[in-house]
Amino acid sequence: MESSMQVWAVFYHPTLFTEDLYQRALKVIDTLDPEAATRIRRFYRREDACRTLIGHLLRRLMLHELGIDPSVIRFSTTESGKPYIASPELNPPLGFNITHDNSLIALAFSRNQNPPTRSIGIDIMKLHIPGKESFPSFVHTVGDQLTPHEHHLIFSGSSTEEKLQTFFWMWTMKEAYTKALGLGLGFDFKRVEFDAQSRILRVDGETPIGWSFTMFELKDNEDTYEGVVAEFLGNGKTEVVHENDTH
Repeated sequence: MESSMQVWAVFYHPTLFTEDLYQRALKVIDTLDPEAATRIRRFYRREDACRTLIGHLLRRLMLHELGIDPSVIRFSTTESGKPYIASPELNPPLGFNITHDNSLIALAFSRNQNPPTRSIGIDIMKLHIPGKESFPSFVHTVGDQLTPHEHHLIFSGSSTEEKLQTFFWMWTMKEAYTKALGLGLGFDFKRVEFDAQSRILRVDGETPIGWSFTMFELKDNEDTYEGVVAEFLGNGKTEVVHENDTH
Protein backbone atom coordinates (compact mmCIF):
# COMPACT_ATOMS: atom_id res chain seq x y z
CA MET A 1 0.00 0.00 0.00
CA GLU A 2 1.39 3.39 -0.97
CA SER A 3 1.53 5.91 1.84
CA SER A 4 -0.10 9.35 1.66
CA MET A 5 1.59 10.46 4.88
CA GLN A 6 2.28 14.14 5.49
CA VAL A 7 3.91 16.01 8.37
CA TRP A 8 3.12 19.60 9.30
CA ALA A 9 5.19 21.45 11.88
CA VAL A 10 4.87 24.79 13.65
CA PHE A 11 7.40 26.54 15.86
CA TYR A 12 5.84 28.36 18.80
CA HIS A 13 7.56 31.56 19.95
CA PRO A 14 5.78 33.51 22.71
CA THR A 15 6.79 36.90 21.31
CA LEU A 16 5.01 36.10 18.04
CA PHE A 17 1.88 34.61 19.65
CA THR A 18 0.24 37.79 20.90
CA GLU A 19 -2.70 37.90 23.32
CA ASP A 20 -4.99 39.04 20.51
CA LEU A 21 -3.90 36.14 18.29
CA TYR A 22 -4.34 33.70 21.16
CA GLN A 23 -7.88 34.89 21.90
CA ARG A 24 -8.92 34.83 18.23
CA ALA A 25 -7.52 31.32 17.76
CA LEU A 26 -9.20 30.11 20.94
CA LYS A 27 -12.50 31.51 19.68
CA VAL A 28 -12.18 29.33 16.56
CA ILE A 29 -11.73 26.21 18.70
CA ASP A 30 -14.53 27.32 21.02
CA THR A 31 -16.92 27.41 18.07
CA LEU A 32 -16.01 23.93 16.87
CA ASP A 33 -15.19 22.16 20.15
CA PRO A 34 -16.19 24.01 23.35
CA GLU A 35 -14.88 21.20 25.58
CA ALA A 36 -11.42 21.44 24.02
CA ALA A 37 -11.42 25.22 24.46
CA THR A 38 -12.33 24.80 28.13
CA ARG A 39 -9.45 22.37 28.65
CA ILE A 40 -7.05 24.80 26.99
CA ARG A 41 -8.15 27.62 29.30
CA ARG A 42 -7.41 25.44 32.33
CA PHE A 43 -3.68 25.28 31.63
CA TYR A 44 -1.70 27.15 34.26
CA ARG A 45 1.20 27.95 31.94
CA ARG A 46 0.38 29.98 28.85
CA GLU A 47 2.98 28.15 26.75
CA ASP A 48 1.24 24.81 27.44
CA ALA A 49 -2.11 26.33 26.47
CA CYS A 50 -0.63 27.77 23.26
CA ARG A 51 1.02 24.51 22.21
CA THR A 52 -2.22 22.60 22.78
CA LEU A 53 -4.18 25.27 20.95
CA ILE A 54 -1.84 25.07 17.95
CA GLY A 55 -2.27 21.28 17.90
CA HIS A 56 -6.06 21.66 17.74
CA LEU A 57 -5.75 24.24 14.97
CA LEU A 58 -3.45 21.94 12.99
CA ARG A 59 -5.88 19.06 13.01
CA ARG A 60 -8.77 21.35 11.99
CA LEU A 61 -6.62 22.76 9.17
CA MET A 62 -5.83 19.17 8.15
CA LEU A 63 -9.55 18.48 7.73
CA HIS A 64 -10.06 21.67 5.74
CA GLU A 65 -7.16 20.87 3.39
CA LEU A 66 -8.58 17.39 2.80
CA GLY A 67 -11.98 18.82 1.91
CA ILE A 68 -13.65 17.60 5.12
CA ASP A 69 -16.01 19.94 6.96
CA PRO A 70 -14.50 20.35 10.48
CA SER A 71 -17.91 21.16 11.95
CA VAL A 72 -19.25 17.63 11.27
CA ILE A 73 -16.27 15.77 12.74
CA ARG A 74 -16.43 14.38 16.26
CA PHE A 75 -13.13 13.53 17.94
CA SER A 76 -12.63 11.06 20.75
CA THR A 77 -9.67 9.49 22.56
CA THR A 78 -8.60 5.94 23.22
CA GLU A 79 -8.12 4.62 26.76
CA SER A 80 -4.46 5.57 26.45
CA GLY A 81 -5.41 9.12 25.44
CA LYS A 82 -4.73 9.02 21.70
CA PRO A 83 -7.14 11.30 19.76
CA TYR A 84 -8.95 9.91 16.74
CA ILE A 85 -11.93 10.70 14.53
CA ALA A 86 -14.93 8.95 16.06
CA SER A 87 -17.53 10.02 13.50
CA PRO A 88 -18.59 10.21 10.80
CA GLU A 89 -16.92 7.19 9.24
CA LEU A 90 -14.50 8.38 6.57
CA ASN A 91 -13.55 6.40 3.49
CA PRO A 92 -10.64 5.95 3.36
CA PRO A 93 -10.05 6.37 7.11
CA LEU A 94 -7.94 9.28 8.30
CA GLY A 95 -5.29 8.59 10.90
CA PHE A 96 -3.37 11.34 12.63
CA ASN A 97 -1.10 11.99 15.59
CA ILE A 98 0.19 15.17 17.23
CA THR A 99 3.31 15.70 19.30
CA HIS A 100 5.23 18.60 20.75
CA ASP A 101 8.50 19.27 22.51
CA ASN A 102 9.81 22.66 23.61
CA SER A 103 8.99 25.08 20.73
CA LEU A 104 7.91 22.55 18.11
CA ILE A 105 4.41 21.21 17.50
CA ALA A 106 4.05 18.59 14.75
CA LEU A 107 1.15 16.75 13.15
CA ALA A 108 1.45 13.57 11.06
CA PHE A 109 -1.52 12.24 9.11
CA SER A 110 -2.32 9.68 6.47
CA ARG A 111 -5.32 8.20 4.70
CA ASN A 112 -5.08 4.41 4.53
CA GLN A 113 -7.19 1.34 5.18
CA ASN A 114 -6.08 0.72 8.75
CA PRO A 115 -8.05 1.70 11.86
CA PRO A 116 -7.17 5.35 12.47
CA THR A 117 -6.41 4.82 16.16
CA ARG A 118 -3.48 2.54 15.42
CA SER A 119 -2.12 3.49 12.03
CA ILE A 120 0.27 6.39 12.59
CA GLY A 121 2.43 7.89 15.30
CA ILE A 122 4.91 10.75 15.50
CA ASP A 123 7.45 11.87 18.06
CA ILE A 124 9.93 14.76 18.06
CA MET A 125 12.58 15.85 20.54
CA LYS A 126 14.98 18.76 20.80
CA LEU A 127 18.62 17.75 20.84
CA HIS A 128 19.75 18.88 24.25
CA ILE A 129 20.48 17.55 27.71
CA PRO A 130 17.86 18.81 30.18
CA GLY A 131 19.07 20.89 33.10
CA LYS A 132 22.71 20.59 34.09
CA GLU A 133 22.99 16.83 33.81
CA SER A 134 25.96 15.15 32.22
CA PHE A 135 25.25 12.98 29.21
CA PRO A 136 25.94 9.67 31.04
CA SER A 137 23.61 10.61 33.92
CA PHE A 138 20.95 11.74 31.42
CA VAL A 139 21.04 8.37 29.66
CA HIS A 140 21.16 6.57 32.99
CA THR A 141 17.73 7.98 33.94
CA VAL A 142 16.12 5.96 31.11
CA GLY A 143 18.77 3.28 30.81
CA ASP A 144 16.41 0.47 31.74
CA GLN A 145 14.39 1.25 28.57
CA LEU A 146 17.39 0.64 26.30
CA THR A 147 18.79 -2.69 25.13
CA PRO A 148 22.48 -3.60 25.69
CA HIS A 149 23.07 -3.12 21.96
CA GLU A 150 21.55 0.37 22.09
CA HIS A 151 23.75 1.28 25.06
CA HIS A 152 26.76 0.13 23.03
CA LEU A 153 25.71 2.16 19.98
CA ILE A 154 25.16 5.32 22.03
CA PHE A 155 28.47 5.29 23.83
CA SER A 156 30.48 4.30 20.77
CA GLY A 157 29.92 7.81 19.41
CA SER A 158 33.01 9.97 19.04
CA SER A 159 31.45 13.12 20.53
CA THR A 160 28.66 14.09 22.93
CA GLU A 161 26.70 15.52 20.00
CA GLU A 162 26.94 12.25 18.08
CA LYS A 163 25.92 10.27 21.18
CA LEU A 164 22.98 12.60 21.74
CA GLN A 165 21.82 12.22 18.13
CA THR A 166 21.99 8.44 18.38
CA PHE A 167 20.05 8.41 21.64
CA PHE A 168 17.25 10.63 20.35
CA TRP A 169 16.86 8.64 17.13
CA MET A 170 16.33 5.58 19.31
CA TRP A 171 13.94 7.29 21.68
CA THR A 172 11.78 9.00 19.05
CA MET A 173 11.59 5.71 17.14
CA LYS A 174 10.33 3.88 20.22
CA GLU A 175 7.81 6.63 20.96
CA ALA A 176 6.52 6.89 17.38
CA TYR A 177 6.09 3.12 17.07
CA THR A 178 4.11 2.76 20.30
CA LYS A 179 2.01 5.84 19.49
CA ALA A 180 1.13 4.32 16.11
CA LEU A 181 -0.07 1.21 17.93
CA GLY A 182 -2.17 3.39 20.20
CA LEU A 183 -0.34 2.22 23.31
CA GLY A 184 0.08 4.39 26.36
CA LEU A 185 2.43 4.42 29.31
CA GLY A 186 3.59 1.09 30.58
CA PHE A 187 4.90 -0.37 27.32
CA ASP A 188 8.41 -1.76 27.83
CA PHE A 189 10.58 0.29 25.48
CA LYS A 190 13.31 -2.32 25.74
CA ARG A 191 11.16 -4.52 23.50
CA VAL A 192 11.87 -2.05 20.68
CA GLU A 193 15.49 -1.87 19.52
CA PHE A 194 16.66 0.60 16.89
CA ASP A 195 20.06 0.76 15.23
CA ALA A 196 20.09 4.25 13.69
CA GLN A 197 23.28 3.65 11.72
CA SER A 198 22.11 0.45 10.04
CA ARG A 199 18.46 1.60 10.17
CA ILE A 200 17.32 -1.71 11.54
CA LEU A 201 14.32 -1.88 13.86
CA ARG A 202 13.48 -4.97 15.87
CA VAL A 203 10.51 -5.59 18.13
CA ASP A 204 10.91 -8.55 20.48
CA GLY A 205 13.96 -9.50 18.42
CA GLU A 206 12.16 -9.56 15.06
CA THR A 207 11.64 -6.99 12.31
CA PRO A 208 7.92 -6.10 12.20
CA ILE A 209 6.13 -6.52 8.87
CA GLY A 210 4.37 -3.80 6.90
CA TRP A 211 5.74 -0.66 8.53
CA SER A 212 7.17 2.57 7.17
CA PHE A 213 9.40 4.72 9.41
CA THR A 214 10.52 8.19 8.34
CA MET A 215 13.30 10.01 10.18
CA PHE A 216 13.52 13.79 9.85
CA GLU A 217 15.26 16.83 11.31
CA LEU A 218 14.05 20.40 11.75
CA LYS A 219 16.01 23.54 12.69
CA ASP A 220 14.76 26.42 14.80
CA ASN A 221 17.55 29.01 14.77
CA GLU A 222 20.35 27.24 16.67
CA ASP A 223 18.15 24.41 17.93
CA THR A 224 17.86 21.05 16.18
CA TYR A 225 14.93 18.66 16.52
CA GLU A 226 14.91 15.00 15.54
CA GLY A 227 11.67 13.22 14.76
CA VAL A 228 10.27 9.92 13.53
CA VAL A 229 6.93 9.07 11.93
CA ALA A 230 5.78 5.46 12.19
CA GLU A 231 3.04 4.27 9.87
CA PHE A 232 1.54 0.80 9.63
CA LEU A 233 0.76 0.01 6.00
CA GLY A 234 -0.32 -3.56 6.59
CA ASN A 235 1.85 -5.51 4.19
CA GLY A 236 5.21 -5.61 2.48
CA LYS A 237 8.73 -5.07 3.71
CA THR A 238 9.33 -2.66 6.58
CA GLU A 239 11.39 0.37 5.55
CA VAL A 240 13.30 2.93 7.61
CA VAL A 241 14.21 6.03 5.60
CA HIS A 242 15.53 9.49 6.28
CA GLU A 243 13.76 12.34 4.51
CA ASN A 244 17.11 13.47 3.08
CA ASP A 245 17.35 10.16 1.19
CA THR A 246 14.82 11.45 -1.35
CA HIS A 247 16.45 14.88 -1.82
